[in-house]
Amino acid sequence: MTIGEIASGETWRHFALKIAKRRGSRNEHRSIRLLEAAGYACTRAAASLRAWDIIGVGSTDFALVQVKTRDWPAWVEIESLKSFPAPPETGSQIADRQDQPT
Repeated sequence: MTIGEIASGETWRHFALKIAKRRGSRNEHRSIRLLEAAGYACTRAAASLRAWDIIGVGSTDFALVQVKTRDWPAWVEIESLKSFPAPPETGSQIADRQDQPT
């Protein structure tokens, strides 16, 4: 996206939100590639407003992943993730993907 496109009606705030969403989506896909390489079949909750961004199903277990691109989750969010009802063989993690190379 260019400065000309922003000047043509799109506000800077809207532009910044689009970049943040793009960056978050890229990091979620990066996490999915890592999980798939470890043998998980993954699904992504796009525009996630739920507890987990990625659910991975392995041959013997499940993986629940919350991907954070910018800020580490607040205490309330961490407690919500910890108290999420899941089977005992489910691993959960918060993936911190701040501008890491692909």
